[in-house]
Amino acid sequence: MTLPSIHPNWDLPPKGMTDGYSLEITAKDIDALREAAPTMAADTPVAVTFLPGESLEARIAAAKLVRSLGFEPMPHFSARRLESGDDFETYLAAVVREAGVQRCFVIAGDPPEAAGPYSDSMALIRTGAFERAGIKAIGVGGHPEGHPNMTPDQCFAVLTEKCAEIEQRGMAPLIVTQFSFDAAPVLSWLADLRQRGIDAPVRIGIPGPAGIKTLMRFAARCGVGASASVLTKYGISITKLIGTAGPDKLVDALASGLGDQHGKVRLHFYPFGGLTKTVEWINDYTARH
Repeated sequence: MTLPSIHPNWDLPPKGMTDGYSLEITAKDIDALREAAPTMAADTPVAVTFLPGESLEARIAAAKLVRSLGFEPMPHFSARRLESGDDFETYLAAVVREAGVQRCFVIAGDPPEAAGPYSDSMALIRTGAFERAGIKAIGVGGHPEGHPNMTPDQCFAVLTEKCAEIEQRGMAPLIVTQFSFDAAPVLSWLADLRQRGIDAPVRIGIPGPAGIKTLMRFAARCGVGASASVLTKYGISITKLIGTAGPDKLVDALASGLGDQHGKVRLHFYPFGGLTKTVEWINDYTARH
């Protein structure tokens, strides 16, 4: 697979764990992005989520700001939240036209029932709309700690099918994982992924520094493993759920555990404690390593 040029230096080994990182924002984070922008690496991929209660105009404005600040916008498309084919293609055309979007991320979304004609992310991929719009790369979700509605074998089968479909349509697949507090299942999942012949680049989800209660709330909402033993490895005491916690131990463990068998890997940060705090943590970690 030949990746498009919009993927920075995927063929080169990273200089450090934070080299080539990506971030995630919502449409409400535009002021925070402006504040953090001077300290962010040029061309950083910035995903723009597709959350309920946000307007189409707000999402487009966020993608435009990402581009204008010198970063690479990657808007999300939540299949089950799209009410019609017109909604889908209108948003896609707008972000391509107004923000120069070249990569997108597709996800089924949380609603149990589809609001429109798309029940899952594959349904969006198979419309052909992305390649017609000139999109060069499509991101899909990965679940190192498992999926609530699929077995591990089923998850890998779906990933294999999606990556093949994206490549057949002339685009490059990219896998972005759910966040985790524990490096062990992530490393095991990556090794299994590669053994199954899936060679797409992977961005590992990392929870940005945040209040401990905030991290626990997101973990519960997203089905992320947060047992006492896992939290201890991450640096959180289950008996003292106060203060803040950062991903230092997690990123250190990934750095020491990653090898050639894990393929092309970069980090993707979920800024649960705020974008500015996450970028400050990244820069501090980079300086220390």
